Amino acid sequence: MGQGGEPRRAQAYDGELGAAVARAQGGDEAAFAAAYRMVQPGLLGYLRGIVGDDAEDVASDAWLEIARDLGRFQGDGAGFRGWTATIARHRALDHLRRMRVRPRSAALEQDVLDLPGPRSTHDEVLESLSTERALALVRGLPRDQAEAVLLRVVVGLDGLSAARVLGKRPGAVRTAAHRGLKRLARQLDVEGVTDDGPRTLGEST
Repeated sequence: MGQGGEPRRAQAYDGELGAAVARAQGGDEAAFAAAYRMVQPGLLGYLRGIVGDDAEDVASDAWLEIARDLGRFQGDGAGFRGWTATIARHRALDHLRRMRVRPRSAALEQDVLDLPGPRSTHDEVLESLSTERALALVRGLPRDQAEAVLLRVVVGLDGLSAARVLGKRPGAVRTAAHRGLKRLARQLDVEGVTDDGPRTLGEST
């Protein structure tokens, strides 16, 4: 997660991923394994940001469901990443309910509602973080912000796909991602960073 190009790298695999998924739907086990290798790192990072050390177990449950329902999936590589993220999120929320973990409040302090400024938080914040440190900080965000940042930066989804996973409007997800990144910037004491829409996180609404 520690590099600003991560979403672009994930998206670069979308053509290859879509082809692998199509072959896997035809019964090609090697193709399914290839799709797993392309999707799993981002999916696991997303789950670590939600359920922490239980991410591996939740991911395993998610992949069982993905494998079971693969024939129902319709779409391309980007769509597959969104579909798998949706399944993983449902399994994560089920896990949290079983663990009786109360959802984080989505309430925000007024001081993070600033208007966009001239620079992006994305590169400055993320390049300052190791993966584990980043995920630890993201877990401290309100859940709406944490999920928006994880889906956009770790999984590499575009704004519309992330909004579909979360069942929210794209603009709401964009705002949550921006606010989450700004909070991370403040925690890291990154100077001169403002709440502009990151190049790899922004989308038109």
